[in-house]
Amino acid sequence: MPEMLSVGPGSAARDIAILRRPGSAPGLFWMGGYRSEMTGSKASAIDAFGAARGLAVTRFDYSGHGQSGGDFLDGTITSWLDESLAVFATTTGPQVVIGSSMGGWLALLLNQALRLAGIDRVKALILIAPAVDMTQELMEKSFTVKERKALAETGVVEQPSDYSAEPYPITRALIEDGRTHLMLGERGIDTGCPVTILQGGRDPDVPKEHALRLAQHLLVDPVTFTLIPDGDHRLSRPEDLKVLETAIERAIGEAVPAQGELPLG
Repeated sequence: MPEMLSVGPGSAARDIAILRRPGSAPGLFWMGGYRSEMTGSKASAIDAFGAARGLAVTRFDYSGHGQSGGDFLDGTITSWLDESLAVFATTTGPQVVIGSSMGGWLALLLNQALRLAGIDRVKALILIAPAVDMTQELMEKSFTVKERKALAETGVVEQPSDYSAEPYPITRALIEDGRTHLMLGERGIDTGCPVTILQGGRDPDVPKEHALRLAQHLLVDPVTFTLIPDGDHRLSRPEDLKVLETAIERAIGEAVPAQGELPLG
């Protein structure tokens, strides 16, 4: 059973479900994607990796996701970031933060918020198909005229999903809140730690060009960009998970870059 952490004031509090594996540092801190769960294939592979090496592993579900409380339609980047920070505060020692899709954006925002607060516990970032600025760059820009009208009139757009029989709801609150967290502007992104980006070449949701654009904003810290030419958005095949494990090994100091990986800084 997961442990539950209450996040937020009073009646607005959400019960956030956490699966925690005790172990040594550096810990592995997992941040999932939009409508994903902490029991998914990549999160489970990371937990198994930690178990095999005696490393601490922290997984959790954002509000409205998986085993956490709250309504998905109430979720915003701000609320999910606040929850991520609250869960991170329950960890100790250095952490390798691993974020997938939306979790990649949230991982960067989490690291930014921690460093602004003088907390230097993020040892490395591993970003899997990072959907940075997704609310504007990957959602709003793709809306049809009909969808823009629906968003204005009802506050919700529903788009078909390749990963679920149910459509993905996108709320006006999510879009508007996302504008306050944009990172791909004129300024570079200073993470203060090494960054690894894993990207599928056949990703229909986060194109490789989008991930490369992020890499071009990481001007100060070491960056390794690994393109998996036939990889999709999930990157959950056994061979994809092996690439992820190699990235984690490098982040915790067990391996050097593999042949074919491209260091960008």
